[in-house]
Amino acid sequence: MTAITRRFLVASAATSAMAGAAGAPAVAAQRDTPLATELHWLDGEAPVRHEGQTWGVPWPQGLHRPGRTFAAIDTAGASVPLQTWPLAYWPDGSLKWTGHALEASSAPAASLRVEPGRPAAPALPLSVRSHATGIEIETGPLHWSVPLSGPSLIRRATNDGREVLRDLQLVCLRQDGPELSETTPLRQERYLSEVQSVAVEQSGPVRAVVRLEGRHRSGDRAWLPFTVRLYFHAGGEAVRIVHSFIFDGDEKTDFIRGIGVQATVPMRDPLYERHVRFGGRGEGLWAEAVRPLTGLRRDPGADYRAAQIAGLPIPPLEQMDPRVRDRLDLIPAWGDFTLSQPTADGFAIRKRTKEGHGWIDAQSGERAPGLVYAGGVSGGVALGLANFWKAGPSRLDVRGAAEDEATVTAWLWSPDAPAMDLRFYHDGLGMTDHAAENQGLEITYEDYEAGWGTPYGIARTSELTLWALTATPPRETLSAMARGVETPPRLVCSPARLRAVEVFGDWTLPDRSTPLRARLEDRLEGLLDLYRDQIDQRGWYGFWNYGDVMHSYDADRHEWRYDIGGYAWANSELSPDLWLWYGFLRTGRADVFRMAEAMTRHSSEVDCYHIGPHRGFGTRHGVQHWGDSSKQPRVSNAAFRRIYYYLTADERVGDLMRSLVGSDETLTRVQIRRKRPAPDDPAPGGPVVDAGFGTDWSSFLAAWMTEWERTGDRRWRDRIVTGMTSLAALPRRWFHGGGHYDIRSGRFISANPGTGISHLNAVFGAVETHSELLRLVDVPAYRAAWLEYCVWYNAPAAELEAYLGTRVGNRGLPQAHARLTAWAARQLQDPALARRAANEFLAAGHFEDLGPQSRLRRVEGEAVLHPVDEDPGMSTNGVSQWSLTAIQTLALIPDALDAVGLPEEGPR
Repeated sequence: MTAITRRFLVASAATSAMAGAAGAPAVAAQRDTPLATELHWLDGEAPVRHEGQTWGVPWPQGLHRPGRTFAAIDTAGASVPLQTWPLAYWPDGSLKWTGHALEASSAPAASLRVEPGRPAAPALPLSVRSHATGIEIETGPLHWSVPLSGPSLIRRATNDGREVLRDLQLVCLRQDGPELSETTPLRQERYLSEVQSVAVEQSGPVRAVVRLEGRHRSGDRAWLPFTVRLYFHAGGEAVRIVHSFIFDGDEKTDFIRGIGVQATVPMRDPLYERHVRFGGRGEGLWAEAVRPLTGLRRDPGADYRAAQIAGLPIPPLEQMDPRVRDRLDLIPAWGDFTLSQPTADGFAIRKRTKEGHGWIDAQSGERAPGLVYAGGVSGGVALGLANFWKAGPSRLDVRGAAEDEATVTAWLWSPDAPAMDLRFYHDGLGMTDHAAENQGLEITYEDYEAGWGTPYGIARTSELTLWALTATPPRETLSAMARGVETPPRLVCSPARLRAVEVFGDWTLPDRSTPLRARLEDRLEGLLDLYRDQIDQRGWYGFWNYGDVMHSYDADRHEWRYDIGGYAWANSELSPDLWLWYGFLRTGRADVFRMAEAMTRHSSEVDCYHIGPHRGFGTRHGVQHWGDSSKQPRVSNAAFRRIYYYLTADERVGDLMRSLVGSDETLTRVQIRRKRPAPDDPAPGGPVVDAGFGTDWSSFLAAWMTEWERTGDRRWRDRIVTGMTSLAALPRRWFHGGGHYDIRSGRFISANPGTGISHLNAVFGAVETHSELLRLVDVPAYRAAWLEYCVWYNAPAAELEAYLGTRVGNRGLPQAHARLTAWAARQLQDPALARRAANEFLAAGHFEDLGPQSRLRRVEGEAVLHPVDEDPGMSTNGVSQWSLTAIQTLALIPDALDAVGLPEEGPR
């Protein structure tokens, strides 16, 4: 290993400078490397149809300058219309990531290739026109009208000149108590959207994006700020809706009874030519007419019955058997329909003739895909809600189908369910001062302080698709639409193509070429399988829960510790988000992508604060996602979001990362060590704050790096460099753990006294951020400081104490920090250091404890409600860090791992 001497710092600075110089040609060499940018469908085969696609592609540094045009070529060699825009830039200004959009298609190609060239123009280009009162979007025969203000998100939609939709609105039902009481009656109010601003973000020719912002209003009160994006694609009959809202009420008095998206549908056809459809599993479809012609005592004729079942115009009425024709008005007309999915395990369909009359049970099932259609043979509306059964309680409504106008509503939170109750789950348990609160932390691992476990400022995003149709679609078309809602088709780059550009730091493709590597790969794959299955077996679903996983397991109850303080929901603790994303990058697995996507949506919205005093920070792991009183930037970390953003070009996640660039200011209101402040901590409220290098500053780094990449704005690079330079100038650099940070300048003005080695500093995305950042920014003194930390964190205690000249305490998570040692070994080309890293990772007592093959067992019978899998030693902390360390050490020192190996008696 590198000699233990203070000259190490000087030597490593020189080494890092050479590494930086050597790295530049390696990147530059990629400029002449041909890259076949083949795209494939995430689920392995082309869908039957799609309503437009968007994705991101990375490019080597220096290969493409801004303004480069790109073409898309399908499997037949034909050029396909494509829209392109920049997502990120390399430091030299060349394109690093580009976003691309494809028009809607009813016959998608099996694969696609993107290459430099002139894109084909759509046969019917999308156009956007703005005027004094609104925005008009045309996608061929479809015309959408978006007003600039008022209650409607879309004023009307016409297809082939016929109005098929009007007044798309948001609706919220609020009540002032959680439940009925014999002594206190509930007061309920209905709120509608109030649009306050509209902006066109893209205007075609393939894709248009319109962003609307506002609040829900009833009378004098406006609350629940929302952002809605409307996505239109050439050739499509649908608009994709991404709906986000922020809870800004008082959880003790503001109870949401229902929140949804509602559209009005003109109903012009005769009652027997009006139809309601609900999507079912697979090819299934629940399909009925408003006035049925089947099952009657008198038969109208096979042609009439077949036409109605197919949703087609019936034969001429005068040809119908008069015994039926003359009594049509005596057949009940069913005007109201509801599909309610209160849990992930079951739904029910009901209908009634009209308000004031009883509901009739129609059908039931387990998991509905979340699609409803209401209309007739001359047109109608289909509305789909993604994650319908996963993120409930959800509901789909049709009201007034027998009237001149019907309404179709997708309830994100169903009015059938109990009112949304966001109150804190206990009364404080007598903890009225910090001494008592710290005792509570000791027993339940929950950081409690009255008033801090608030949901004020948390958010939630949902995705919907709305079709404006000229006729009732055939059954097979509606089934395909329902499948697309439940499992959205998506174009992606292959893992090999992503790896070829060396984005996202240190990772490599799966390699089973040696027994040890095969064993590690099996373990990595098995852990992903285990968590995929646990989500379903444990019911990790629900409006506020879907996307998260639990923190730690309770083997005595055969249950995760869902009700035990800080051991319940993970809330990104020790980076499960990154584990899932790197799992997808390496394997391209569709199930892993969807787990990672759900976690990104959840953790960036629910676990974080978007307004209020904690804005820009997230909440530590706990029984409720917002319940723990520790608010930290390590949870809101942009490092957990950026992979999803670049792979998908998702504007909402882009907004959330951008909102973090000034979040270091929140440290003036939220002291990280507020219950146990150090004597020299800065006074609250000032511009100088206490900040940890890893959990705090490195989280800010990720946001600044991403904003610099996205915009080219050197302010953020300069802020990064200022912080790097000031940290490297501190006496013990990273081994102080943190310091006094000036939010105005971005400088560390002094260090925390003595030595502070935190096991948490490098496990919240700091390693992944640095592995990217140090390829983009060369500050030799800082590179040496980071390299020093990587070399010495896991060094034997006596050697580290000799190096630092002081006694050091316990250093936790040694196995997780093996990847720091491995990174240093790669940088220094040091075989002894690589061998030490391999031993740290393969240490006895760590490898076998984490595998589904080692202690995974099936539990059934009286011990559990239904059969489940369990690993008694399981924790998401351990799984995430073991997996990330395995991925990164396999990328950095695979030969050293092979050399050390894992014999039965443990590593050598």
